[in-house]
Amino acid sequence: MVTAVEAKLRRYYELKQQIKQLSDELAELRDELIGYCMEHEVRQLEAGGCKLTLVVQQRREYDDAKLLSALPEPELWRMLSRADTAKVASLVKLNVLTEEQIKDTYLLKDVQLLQVVKK
Repeated sequence: MVTAVEAKLRRYYELKQQIKQLSDELAELRDELIGYCMEHEVRQLEAGGCKLTLVVQQRREYDDAKLLSALPEPELWRMLSRADTAKVASLVKLNVLTEEQIKDTYLLKDVQLLQVVKK
């Protein structure tokens, strides 16, 4: 006899597997759509009753060693513990760090964002 907990546990596991499969399929479709847009040099397209918009965003990827050496006070590193983009941005916003101090501590990485909405 299957208990209610066993049935819920089994269903939970099945749903988690479906989520993983859907995530994998979404990632594959995303890559294919971005590839299509890049190949055809388009940023927007409409098809199948949907509108696709490709947005390029720049993200900073910090080098821990360079960032540590750029900090005015080593105690700030304890606040960061590692190069966390949001924490670094907060310290710049609070004027604890300046853009000038950290200008050589990161690389800008282009990230393709895919937005699809129903027309």
